[in-house]
Amino acid sequence: MAQANSANGAQGNGAQRIVVINPNSTQACTDSIDEALAPLRFADGPRLDCLTLAEGPPGIESQLMSDGVVGPICDMIRREDNRAAAFVIACFGDPGLHAAREVTRKPVVGIAEASYAAAMQLGERFGVIAILQNSAERQRRYVRQLGLSARYAESLPVGLGVVELEASGVAERMIEVGRALIEDHGADVLILGCAGMAQHRGPVARALGVPVIDPSQAAAAQAIAAVRLGYAGPA
Repeated sequence: MAQANSANGAQGNGAQRIVVINPNSTQACTDSIDEALAPLRFADGPRLDCLTLAEGPPGIESQLMSDGVVGPICDMIRREDNRAAAFVIACFGDPGLHAAREVTRKPVVGIAEASYAAAMQLGERFGVIAILQNSAERQRRYVRQLGLSARYAESLPVGLGVVELEASGVAERMIEVGRALIEDHGADVLILGCAGMAQHRGPVARALGVPVIDPSQAAAAQAIAAVRLGYAGPA
């Protein structure tokens, strides 16, 4: 069963509903995503509903965990398909993105793909603040698969799992890692490499003076555009 947030009083109708799926089972992460999407909610929609995948692990921190939620994500999309205009998969590994696009004609946006696209509009080289070392390794692989290596600086980890991102001192650690990406790897745009980092975007951006992209915001913005412009997913 999925849990739905209140969407902070979002307006809109069922035909203009975007379902944002948090593939881990940590409700605090879903709440953080939901709060981050507040600037993208407006009176005539589309409505943004954030759902928690109860079948998921507390945090998706490995390829095995990422692969394990593909089926449940697709099942959720099938359940919601008649009541949604688009979907966002709110995990930075984009788990199940291509499988999801096979089970619906609605647009499905992955937050990693969306944030990379946004970053290339804001600078020349993007760096990613990752959670763990194996997350950084998966990001490097995904960037290569997408053919974006020439625009990629590096991914560096903060050394914290998803459920630890609420702890004190996290923003300071992220600022330290972000500064290393800028000074040592030439990044001029930073991406938060986990949906659970959303609450820290403001402090990191203010401290470092470069654009900092929250991936769930980037993906939701693309999904809103797709709905407003009447785009469909692949046949």
